[in-house]
Amino acid sequence: MLFQVYGDHAAMQWLGWVMVFVALIALNEFSRRSKAGGLIMFVAVPAVMTVYCVTVVTAALMGVDWGVKNPTVVFANGWFHYAKVYAALAGCVGFMAIKYRWGKIGKARWFRAFPFVIVAINILIAVASDFESAVHFFTGDYTMLNGSPVWTTSEHITVVTGWHNVFNGVAGLINILCMTGWWAVYSSKKQEDMIWADMTWVFIVSYDLWNFCYTYNNLPNHSWYCGFALLLAPTVANALWNKGGWIQNRANTLAIWCMFAQVFPQFQTTMPELGVDSPFAVNSTMSSTANLWVSIAALVANILAIAYIAYRAKKLGVNPYTQEVFTGTRDFEKANARVDEADRTAVLAA
Repeated sequence: MLFQVYGDHAAMQWLGWVMVFVALIALNEFSRRSKAGGLIMFVAVPAVMTVYCVTVVTAALMGVDWGVKNPTVVFANGWFHYAKVYAALAGCVGFMAIKYRWGKIGKARWFRAFPFVIVAINILIAVASDFESAVHFFTGDYTMLNGSPVWTTSEHITVVTGWHNVFNGVAGLINILCMTGWWAVYSSKKQEDMIWADMTWVFIVSYDLWNFCYTYNNLPNHSWYCGFALLLAPTVANALWNKGGWIQNRANTLAIWCMFAQVFPQFQTTMPELGVDSPFAVNSTMSSTANLWVSIAALVANILAIAYIAYRAKKLGVNPYTQEVFTGTRDFEKANARVDEADRTAVLAA
């Protein structure tokens, strides 16, 4: 078993998972279906969050007691959390510019590569975190916990370190190259979605495995939510009713979750010694063997994905990054049928 979801709190832990999953699905639908919904979720709410974070961090730096003890300062004040939330928000706003064709930038062909760039940046942030953890293993800067080498982050998270961090970091780098058809990104017919038809199940599965592994490796006390529930929400939406909109679903749900976790980290935290003991908190098994096998699975999946992409590119005689490689496949055709042809024509003519 990968997680400690058994015992007295099991019912609450599963209830917490269901609540997070359903809330992410619902808020993604709210934010994608109208400009007002998107602007509320990805402009207004982040503005309030930023004011809050600046206030509590400033108070903490001044030594004010309520600032020093604030949950955001204690559990979510590291570089990774801030980088992730604002990178995700940048993606959400950029994707809105494309799907609503806002101004010159929303109509420009060169900007259609923005989704690739922002996703690559998000992946590189996580890869850097994996490699940061690996450094502790190779420099001997760790202690042992139940037979596994661990270190503790500035946010009081105990992390298992080892070769698994290297394997998954490499998987993340390969995953960046699994994004194809960088400029073939268009608005949907109803302008509800940004469609990237060439981002099919091949990338989605390899990304989900890599990112789940990243959270399992580096956020073992959060992975039940940010690895399992958060990754499943956009994948289910893409599979059932929003074909071709996976990357928009992913950015939306990621930003929503990161903002919630930034302001209310105590929801998923159990550290009685620091005054927090949430019944919804779930930890991984903290086993280096489990981390290793999950990382190997992620690495193998990404190697297979990039090999399949290379095979299709050669078969079709196309450059997989400047052209689409999944034309003719069921996933691609279903997504492509949702594209606004007027937008495609205008972009290709630009």
